[in-house]
Amino acid sequence: MSITESLARVQERIAAASLRSGRKPEEITLLAVSKTFPPGQIRAAYDAGLRVFGENRVQEFSGKIGSLHDLRDAEWHMIGHLQTNKAAQTAELFSHIDSVDSVRLARKLNSAAIDLGKKIPVLIEINIGAEAAKSGVALDSTELEDLLNAVPDLPSLDFRGLMTVPPFSDDPEQSRPYFRKMCEVFHRIAARRLPAVQMLTLSMGMSHDYEIAIQEGATCVRIGTAIFGERRSLGSKL
Repeated sequence: MSITESLARVQERIAAASLRSGRKPEEITLLAVSKTFPPGQIRAAYDAGLRVFGENRVQEFSGKIGSLHDLRDAEWHMIGHLQTNKAAQTAELFSHIDSVDSVRLARKLNSAAIDLGKKIPVLIEINIGAEAAKSGVALDSTELEDLLNAVPDLPSLDFRGLMTVPPFSDDPEQSRPYFRKMCEVFHRIAARRLPAVQMLTLSMGMSHDYEIAIQEGATCVRIGTAIFGERRSLGSKL
C-alpha cells in the first residue's frame, strides 16, 4: 500500500473516531512520525498532504534536513527524549519541541532560542504511567509544578500543552485510563489560567491506539507505522 493510500485510511479513521466522540475531525492534528524513514519517504508523505512531522533523534534528523530544506511549510517536531547538551542544536533544527521534561532543559532551550532570535512552541512531556524506563515529568513529584512556575521566566518558549506515551499494550483499550487521566491533568492546568501557558495541544495516541486517544480528548496524534509501514530498525510501535 502506498503512503497516499495509507494516509487516506488513517484520515478516515481519525474522522470516524472524532465524529463518534462528538468532535470535528479538523480539531485533530496528524503528526507523522518519520523517525528512521529516509528523506524520500518523508517527501512522499509531504506530497500526499502531510505537513507536521516528528523525529526523535537529533543526529538522525540533522542528516535528513539538508534534503528536505525546500519543504518550507513543514513543521519539524522533536518528540524524543532530549539531553541538555543537545538543546542548542535542537533549537536550531526543529520548529517545535514536544518533549520538555525538566526546568533545566527548558532553561537551556530558552537560552538557545534567544541566541537564535526565535520563539519555540513546546509541550511538556508527562510520564503518565510512572515508568522508570521512560522520560517525562512525574505527576507524583513537584516536577510539573516547578516547570509551570518557571514559564514566565522563559519568554522564548511558547508553552502550548502536554504530550505523553502511555505504557504499551497490544490491547489499545489498555491505554484508555492513561489517556483519560492525561486529559484530566490537561484541563486542570487549563482551568488555572497560568501566565504564559496556553493549553492548546494534548498530544497522545500512536498507530495502535490513536482512535482511543481521540475519544479521550487528544488534539494531536502521532502516527508512523500506519502511514509509512513497519520500520526495519528500532522496534517502535509509533
